Amino acid sequence: MLMRTDPFRELDRLAQQLTGSGSGTWSRPSLMAMDAYREGDEYVMAFDLPGVSAEAIDIDVERNMLTVKAERRPAQKADDVQMELSERPLGVFSRQVVLADTLDTERIMADYDAGVLTVRVPIAERAKPRKVAVGEGASRKQISG
Repeated sequence: MLMRTDPFRELDRLAQQLTGSGSGTWSRPSLMAMDAYREGDEYVMAFDLPGVSAEAIDIDVERNMLTVKAERRPAQKADDVQMELSERPLGVFSRQVVLADTLDTERIMADYDAGVLTVRVPIAERAKPRKVAVGEGASRKQISG
């Protein structure tokens, strides 16, 4: 048997029961933890989704809004199993990220490994630094881009 030792978790559980959101599936999406960083010529976002199958992950891009949704479903248990402690949240997890105009939303890639969803968004060619030639007098050059 497992003993609960965190009194604040008990208060959270009680609050969920009183608001009706602790009934097994949550009525509102929960936030998923994320890291975001630049690596070379792309932005990388890593989302923590432990216990979620790859088939239960949905990634959408509309204009500059990236939406990641995932659903953690309850594990199938035998009829003679009695749950003693349940702290891992179930239901839908969602995160929206506004992408800058300088990113190429047409070439987004995603991988899922060991409970971490990694989304890579390349920087658009038009946003990369480029050299501008300087002309003299009448030989001005047009900046191409």
